[in-house]
Amino acid sequence: MTVLSTDARSRHAADFIDDGALHALLASAAPEPSRVRQIIAKAMAKQALSVQETACLLNAEDPALVEEIFAAARELKRTVYGNRVVLFAPLYIGNDCVNDCRYCAFKRSNKDAVRRTLDGPALREQVEALEARGHKRLILVFGEHPRYSPQFIADCVRQVYGVRVGHGEIRRVNINAAPMDQDGYRAVKDAGIGTFQIFQETYHHDTYARMHPRGPKADYLYRLDGLSRAMEAGIDDVGIGALFGLYDWRFEVLGLVSHALFLQTHYGVGPHTISFPRLRPAAGVTLDERWFVSDRHFKRLVAVLRLAVPYTGLICTAREPAELRREVMAMGVSQIDAGSRIEIGGYTEAGDAQVMQREQFCLGDMRSLDAVIGELLADGHIPSFCTACYRLGRTGEHFMEFAIPGFIKRFCGPNAVTTLAEYLIDYASEATRSAGWAFIERELAGMDEKTRQQVREKLDRIARDGDRDLYF
Repeated sequence: MTVLSTDARSRHAADFIDDGALHALLASAAPEPSRVRQIIAKAMAKQALSVQETACLLNAEDPALVEEIFAAARELKRTVYGNRVVLFAPLYIGNDCVNDCRYCAFKRSNKDAVRRTLDGPALREQVEALEARGHKRLILVFGEHPRYSPQFIADCVRQVYGVRVGHGEIRRVNINAAPMDQDGYRAVKDAGIGTFQIFQETYHHDTYARMHPRGPKADYLYRLDGLSRAMEAGIDDVGIGALFGLYDWRFEVLGLVSHALFLQTHYGVGPHTISFPRLRPAAGVTLDERWFVSDRHFKRLVAVLRLAVPYTGLICTAREPAELRREVMAMGVSQIDAGSRIEIGGYTEAGDAQVMQREQFCLGDMRSLDAVIGELLADGHIPSFCTACYRLGRTGEHFMEFAIPGFIKRFCGPNAVTTLAEYLIDYASEATRSAGWAFIERELAGMDEKTRQQVREKLDRIARDGDRDLYF
């Protein structure tokens, strides 16, 4: 049943999260192996799973069945996305915030937080530093505060796109910011944003209320409806996410799948990405460890999400330690950040340290972009900075037409090669450059003759003529 919020901002929002129904699914008996295998087969046919089917995978505890789920997730990742991993970096613009989220160092009651907002020359300096490292894709992160208006965010986006140093340029700017009304979304869309990302944090109603006691974020339904308003305003690439460790990880997985199915049903397009960060230590925050997610369960949730939403990009952030990120890369993750700094001004000021008073949480993986790329190549993944789909209109429903049947990797593989070549020429260390070119030759050998010839022509233009941003 649709429940309407009593808050004026969200009185028309549909509450599609039924806590009782999700708990009942998770309380079901362990499924028969045959049922689990039927569901795996459906996922392998690139069909999205229902909430009930996802719960069945979550309730499977037999070690042999869990291994079958892992193996299927690995195979589905290869089938849909190939061996590519898309790279990006977060850029924190400001940490002023009117909310008081119990788990976040940006909360308004944290008197030790050093408040700061980047704009003008300070923002340009950070973008130049990111471009000098080789980044092409950013996500701009904002606290929730009146100063971070849609117009302010749009102005930041335009400034980022306008920074060009040598071959350096940012080709894709995604946004993580407070929910807006439709006019606000239209303003940021006009600036040329890519994905607009909103984390529900927790889909469990009581936990949500307890974690968000004050501020605009206290309105569960206004936040839940945030991406629906975005899509109604014309933003067709949206990202959902939950912060794992606030409540039962299995419930949050079902919440994410419920959200994905709701968007798919009502707007014809599921989320472009799903994020699943775990709680991390932060200044001024005392964490309740009751719902912390173990590494073993973290790997399971990644595998189950990959099977449940085959067409959706899965993001594993640098909150996680390097070795765990390495494991889940093969299990379904298709995007990671690298060389990340989450302090305001951290790309020029923090060095290798973490400045607790200026960051939202602690990072688990602080390796450089070059080091991460080197490891990806060693593990058989091709690092990609590709942004072609967004410039060619392969977004929203059009992206799904390619992604759901698995056709998208026909473009992703060649574009990953050309963007990697740019990085190798312009930014890579000698060791990464050598490994990268050898990897590219192996990728070319696996392509059909026509595609191989087309890619070689673009590589020649990149290496010989200095051309950049060549894509399929």
